[in-house]
Amino acid sequence: MREDKGGPGTANFARIIETVPTLHFLSMSVFAGGDYDPLFILEANFDGSAGVFWGQIEATLGDDLREIVCCCKRPRNGDGELYDAVTAFDRSSAVASYFEKRTQKPSVFHHGNRGMSRARILREHELFLAVRRELETSDHTGLDRYRELEPEKIHIALREQVAKQHAWLNDEPVERIPAAEKLRDLLKLLLYSIILIFVLSIPGFVLALLLTWKSYLTFVVIAAALLVFAIFLIRKPLPGTEIKTDFKMLTMLRQQGLLIAGYVVAATALLVPIVILGSYVLSAFGLREAIGFNEAFRVLAPAVLLGLLSLFVTLPLIVLWLRFLELRDSSHDAPHVNERVFREMVRREDWVAQNHMGSIVHLRPGVLRTIIVRVGHLGLGLLLRVKATNGYLGSMRTVHFAHWAFLNNGSRLLFFSNFDHSWDSYLDDFIEKAHAGLTLAWGCGVGFPPTRFLVYDGASHGRKFKNWALASRTVSRFWYSAYPTLTVDQIERNYRIADGLHKKTLSGTEVSKWIRDL
Repeated sequence: MREDKGGPGTANFARIIETVPTLHFLSMSVFAGGDYDPLFILEANFDGSAGVFWGQIEATLGDDLREIVCCCKRPRNGDGELYDAVTAFDRSSAVASYFEKRTQKPSVFHHGNRGMSRARILREHELFLAVRRELETSDHTGLDRYRELEPEKIHIALREQVAKQHAWLNDEPVERIPAAEKLRDLLKLLLYSIILIFVLSIPGFVLALLLTWKSYLTFVVIAAALLVFAIFLIRKPLPGTEIKTDFKMLTMLRQQGLLIAGYVVAATALLVPIVILGSYVLSAFGLREAIGFNEAFRVLAPAVLLGLLSLFVTLPLIVLWLRFLELRDSSHDAPHVNERVFREMVRREDWVAQNHMGSIVHLRPGVLRTIIVRVGHLGLGLLLRVKATNGYLGSMRTVHFAHWAFLNNGSRLLFFSNFDHSWDSYLDDFIEKAHAGLTLAWGCGVGFPPTRFLVYDGASHGRKFKNWALASRTVSRFWYSAYPTLTVDQIERNYRIADGLHKKTLSGTEVSKWIRDL
């Protein structure tokens, strides 16, 4: 499906560029394995609604995609009839409708340069190139016309020149991430945290209603002490598996004090009206008398507070259970890598500023592991929405798009990423700067390097982790980038320049920061 011949850096896919204006990246891969039939996956990162995107894909690649679907196995669920309609001889149904129906949404998703549509990225890059040309233009004396100007005057003069060809600089700038969206993301994360803490404190909440407070506190203290002692006995890593890092679990937990305080207020405020309403429902059926607000608050508020103390039991119990499993997990120190596939991946790397990777791994079975990976991915995704708002993934400045997704009834974990520079340096960046999050996201994978308490070690085993990740990769048979010469850093640089030129004047501090990007 490569439209134009050419070497590295040659522009390709002219038809897609023109007819699918919302598309950032698109890949098609086939994952083969001994445990499953080969799996064909189309990955897309696009702006706007899915319906508009799939309509554009249908008009552009519909016939090609239909031929691919005809080579795939008929689904055994309700999508089988749609598959038959798409692959029928008369080809009456749109193939894009089949892909849209079979879409698997990511469990964790990071959008680099968030808030930037493809059109905006390309428009601001054109502005950057215009600025560079203008700065390189000499006056009639052959000297740089901007060299002798003050920073504020450089901004005014430069804006005046480039605005002639880029009239949109006179329009009101579009906010990348609206305040309402940021607030909504924050509320989702807060709600997730409250629900998680409430679920973990349910056993204590029930016991607090059944026992006297003295008996309850005695139980919590003894149970917590025994569990912590048991964890202490098995805290040490397996020989040769410990990796020293700067990540501190206690530091992270101390930072959650305000969140726990918010839980107490929110849980009490939510539970009291529910109990009052329930009592009135019961009284309507003559089962009991309705209770008032004061009585409900008097009964529930202490129970919620005492229930919160049960976290000192439920959390150590989960940690102990998890550590028991970790000590018995098998890891794959030297996973098999198909040399032919590896050479093919290397051959396709570094043609442009960006690269692409896809990986599928099996997930370890078990109730606890299933809950941890699902709840952990949900929380990690919400946290990224709140924290990764400046175009970067924490201190990593190379990720355009990255996401995980569960496949095959949750038994396998898919990972795709579009990133800058080579695969090796990309993983080094993750290992050095986000090893705890990487271990949390991937640590339940079969053969993953030994972990400790879910977030320690694991991905910090640099070479072992790379070998494990490499063995799960496959060659992307088709890969499209709408802006192959642009890095994440360059897109952000273009944005800062455009943002400054949107304004007619800048203060001294603003212009000194802005001029560094020129």
